[in-house]
Amino acid sequence: MALKAGIVGLPNLGKSTLFNALTAAGADSANYPFCTIEPNVGVVTVPDERLEELAKIVKTKSVIPTTIEFVDIAGLVAGASKGEGLGNQFLANIREVDAIVHVVRCFEDPNVIHVEGDVSPLRDIETINTELLLADLESIEKRYMRIEKVARASKDKDVLNEFSLLKKFYEALQAGKPGSSVDVAENEKPFLKTIHLLTTKPVLYVCNIGEEDLSREQSPLSEQVKSLAEKTGHQCLQMFTYLEGKSVGLKEPGLYRLIRATYQLLGLITYFTAGEKETRAWTIRKGTKAPQAAGVIHSDFEKGFIRAETYHCDDLFELKSELAVREAGKYRLEGKEYLVKDGDVLFSRFNA
Repeated sequence: MALKAGIVGLPNLGKSTLFNALTAAGADSANYPFCTIEPNVGVVTVPDERLEELAKIVKTKSVIPTTIEFVDIAGLVAGASKGEGLGNQFLANIREVDAIVHVVRCFEDPNVIHVEGDVSPLRDIETINTELLLADLESIEKRYMRIEKVARASKDKDVLNEFSLLKKFYEALQAGKPGSSVDVAENEKPFLKTIHLLTTKPVLYVCNIGEEDLSREQSPLSEQVKSLAEKTGHQCLQMFTYLEGKSVGLKEPGLYRLIRATYQLLGLITYFTAGEKETRAWTIRKGTKAPQAAGVIHSDFEKGFIRAETYHCDDLFELKSELAVREAGKYRLEGKEYLVKDGDVLFSRFNA
């Protein structure tokens, strides 16, 4: 599955600098609002040392990592959902992302303009969250009104289930509550894919700190964000985006930490396919069964799934060959109910 994350935040707080560090795409990061006019999209590989080690042992000819796509949009301001600044055209660009990376300014610097005049992480977060909520309300209102008329005269279960879900979202948003606060019934879940609410997406707060805070585990300003994230069930990560862009003086690239945090946020894991021609990493959600994991490669693999032949990459690293893995009894046959684990090497057997 292709993972897609949208980067949001106020202007002039390091969003495009972070994007540049992640993708080396060269997005404009000038010190003035709205310098990012078109959404920048960058596809980067997911670093995984296991993939390279696996390829060495299997002696493969081609190594293909899995990827993550980042979408960087222009800085939002209060009133963006109603067209202020560059307006809600940019909110539309992130409706179909899997997660939102919300960059928050947690550093003081008189040389870098703040649109509100001073630095206040919690206020800034509230500004962005309000705009996302208002954009969702505007997005769902017309659809809710339209289906309400149909549902009143309908006995169709699909129509009624969709209306039930839309009503829950509409009432929550009207009350100033995010879509994530809504309890979605099992019979309503199929309609989630077509609604694309911004406030239902998991959020990773990236606290952009200053150089003076590098030696601290948590800066005073980012501590505020961390506390909020814990209360709201989101994730929080501290970074110095300027230094990330320079790629010097870091224990590890921010890309690695950001991807790990995003994976954790979405409950994602990686499995591998390995052979002489190709060794490849694939991204799936934790709890995915073998047929659906195979379907990530090709839909025919899922439809005609018979069984999976599998072993864990750690066993291969320890025993040094697939033959040794077999002889040690670590090579297994698994059926349709098998839950694929992070680090599994999977060979799917299927009927064409």
